[in-house]
Amino acid sequence: MLSIVQHHPLRHLNTFGMTVYAPYFSELEREEDLNELDPVTAGNKEILLLGGGSNILFTSDPDYWVIHNKIKGIKLVGQDEDHVWIEAGAGEVWHDFVQHCVQQGYGGIENLSLIPGTVGAAPIQNIGAYGAEIKDVLDRVRFWNISAKTFKELDNRSCGFGYRDSVFKRQLKGKVIITSVRFRLYKKPVFNTSYGTVQQELDVMGINQPTLQSVSEAIIRIRRSKLPDPLILGNAGSFFKNPEVSNAFFHALKASHPDMPGYVIGGGKTKLPAAWLIEQCGWKGYRKNDYGVHAQQALVLVNYAQANGMDIARLSDAITTSVYEKFGIALEKEVWII
Repeated sequence: MLSIVQHHPLRHLNTFGMTVYAPYFSELEREEDLNELDPVTAGNKEILLLGGGSNILFTSDPDYWVIHNKIKGIKLVGQDEDHVWIEAGAGEVWHDFVQHCVQQGYGGIENLSLIPGTVGAAPIQNIGAYGAEIKDVLDRVRFWNISAKTFKELDNRSCGFGYRDSVFKRQLKGKVIITSVRFRLYKKPVFNTSYGTVQQELDVMGINQPTLQSVSEAIIRIRRSKLPDPLILGNAGSFFKNPEVSNAFFHALKASHPDMPGYVIGGGKTKLPAAWLIEQCGWKGYRKNDYGVHAQQALVLVNYAQANGMDIARLSDAITTSVYEKFGIALEKEVWII
């Protein structure tokens, strides 16, 4: 049954730790409860679906019917000689799901270890890290169409995946509720250890022949060394996307900024690390009152104690303005500001 609670606190459901309240709040634990989904019972409010709240910044009480997706379950639904198809409920914690697959010997998502959030949020963001993205392993997404009041599925190609982007952030935003995600993983994994400092971390660990467990552990160690734990310091991970510019524009910038790093990604484009751009503008380690920019990672904006979400939103605007003025690059925010 989909019960509704009024004026429900959301501090425990957003990793920035903002003290806000939902006018209407429900917990979704079973697919069949979606048949009871009637906005009239919640003041005709639009629906805001929350998983782990790790990609959202509340600037005030959200004027939504907030539904916390807690649909659980992990099951093997098929296999062949080389692959397994495994389905997980949208409310499963992403990292827990990754660890389950690693322990079962299923490869393909070990490089995505320790990313916060839930399984249901993974395809929305097309989450990615250390040379891997959800689009590389996703088979299909099952969801409830709110207006049509029926379940539908999209295969990988129909999800419109891009860099931290999908159809669920565009045409289907606010129109569907993801209930489960199916992945195609590998029985004989090929390890990707060339990205960033993964191989270096494996060397430090004394690993000569990587395994799913050792690669996952290396990723976990790297992430913990770079990113603050939201249970200790409120944050939503990377606040900005890494911008993509034309190769010609990159070379022009390189002429005046010889130390500027860049990674050719094909299609005549180069990807630039947003953290480097932000740091060059002097923001790394910035703090005012209870909010600021993390001292170790310029991509991460933080709530030190009782910060106001609007202050963090204004800080993000100030950062984008300064980067544009210095480099002519418009940073895109990865975090959803409400």
